[in-house]
Amino acid sequence: MDMDILMAPIIIFMIVVAPIWLVLHYRSKRQVSQGLTEEEFSQLNDLIAKADKMAARIETLEAILDSESPEWRGKHERN
Repeated sequence: MDMDILMAPIIIFMIVVAPIWLVLHYRSKRQVSQGLTEEEFSQLNDLIAKADKMAARIETLEAILDSESPEWRGKHERN
C-alpha cells in the first residue's frame, strides 16, 4: 500500500519534471560557457566608463574637501 502511494509521484517526477529540469540545466550551462553577448559586453563597458567617471568625481570632491576642511577625514573616522 505504501509503495503504491509513492510510485505515482515518482513516475510523474520522472516523466514530467526531470526532463524539463535537465533541459533547463544544460541550456543554462551552454549559455554560461558561451561567454558574454555583444549587448552584455557593451553594457559592461558602459558600467566601466561610469565607474571611472565616479572615481574621478570622488577624487575631485576629496581634493576640494581637503583644501576647504583639512580635518574632514579625522572627523569621519572618530564617529
